[in-house]
Amino acid sequence: MAYDEALTQRVRDHIGGSDAVVGKKMFGGIAFMNHGNMAVGISNDELMVRVGLDNFDEIVSEPGVREFDMTGKRMKGWILVDSQATGDDSDLHDWVDVGMSYAASLPPK
Repeated sequence: MAYDEALTQRVRDHIGGSDAVVGKKMFGGIAFMNHGNMAVGISNDELMVRVGLDNFDEIVSEPGVREFDMTGKRMKGWILVDSQATGDDSDLHDWVDVGMSYAASLPPK
């Protein structure tokens, strides 16, 4: 499974050069870890975002958003955001910030 290099670069440009954030190739895509906790990733041309369970039903009902399902198994607290919902940089940044904030709320690994 390939991942969108342009989307990956846009995410990298937004998160900057923080030592706390590391990109790792995973699951045929790329994941960005915040203090060792996965925050966001790119799979194909979609953005994976770790949102947690609070307000999950509300978040997953946003346009262009669906529950993350890996090989038929639901990943609770994770969403996929399609390319139309991340086409605008401010929208992409908002989703990346959601994932980074959630990961930052967890104990470092």
